[in-house]
Amino acid sequence: MMKETQRAPDHIDQEILATDALERARLLPPGPERNEALKRASLLRCTVDSHGPVFAKRGRPRK
Repeated sequence: MMKETQRAPDHIDQEILATDALERARLLPPGPERNEALKRASLLRCTVDSHGPVFAKRGRPRK
């Protein structure tokens, strides 16, 4: 019996989820529910952006 493991979504999957959440929030009628959805979508977008690409440092390697 094989047990499936959950993998963490990669950066592209997270970007797609953030964009989808923003589009869904924009489609809601004006009101408190829409405001809250837009806040959460914005927070998700900021989180995805903060996990941006990681680059190696240049210069001499550490001793």
